[in-house]
Amino acid sequence: MTAPEGSFGRRNLDPGQIAATIERLSRRCDIRFPDSGLSTVCRNLLEIARRTAETAAWIDRPLVPLRIAIGLLLAVIAAGVAVTVGAIRAPTAPLSLTDLIQLIESGVNDLVFVAIGVFFLVSIETRIKRRRALRAIHELRSIAHVIDMHQLTKDPELVLHQGHATGVVTRRTMTRFELTRYLDYCSEALSLTGKVAALYIQNFEDEVALQAVNEVEDLTTGLSRKIWQKLTILYSIDEKDLVPPSL
Repeated sequence: MTAPEGSFGRRNLDPGQIAATIERLSRRCDIRFPDSGLSTVCRNLLEIARRTAETAAWIDRPLVPLRIAIGLLLAVIAAGVAVTVGAIRAPTAPLSLTDLIQLIESGVNDLVFVAIGVFFLVSIETRIKRRRALRAIHELRSIAHVIDMHQLTKDPELVLHQGHATGVVTRRTMTRFELTRYLDYCSEALSLTGKVAALYIQNFEDEVALQAVNEVEDLTTGLSRKIWQKLTILYSIDEKDLVPPSL
């Protein structure tokens, strides 16, 4: 996979460059394997990548109306706490130990509830963005499994003089070169899927989203490893062992 000109030396992934790379891969699939399932998947991945750029930009932007609403609610809470504290009067008579314990317990409970409310309000924006990111990352996880399904039956034995056709699956007509190209395209598509997922946490510091992206990257790396095992076998096959494609 050839990197776009000028893509080296950057500290951040460029959504436009990733989409352009996926578009080139999609065109290569269309030319080499027209009307194939892999070509359709690459077009779907390109559509997702373009939407990802918009979604990642939305996640990066502050939700100003929401922040204003939260700020007003926090001001109301602060005013309520101030009024409550101002209304407290010192007891005219000494408190018993039981009354003192009840007073402290009541005060602690009120502080805990206020802290929970403040945390809930402050974290609303992060949770909204996290939910949207996780939904998009789940879509990429599904794409990775679809890509794996397309390479699943592409075994090196298809180009060897071994076994006989069962008639259960469609007859394979790929040469070794075509099969290596197909598997290589699958590997590239998996790698790009991981790169698209990484766009969501590039400027969004959230542990849950980061873990989800890491899972997608682990998944795509593991699936690519299986493909490269097949490619290693293909490149080790002697020319005299190859069977011509069936028509």
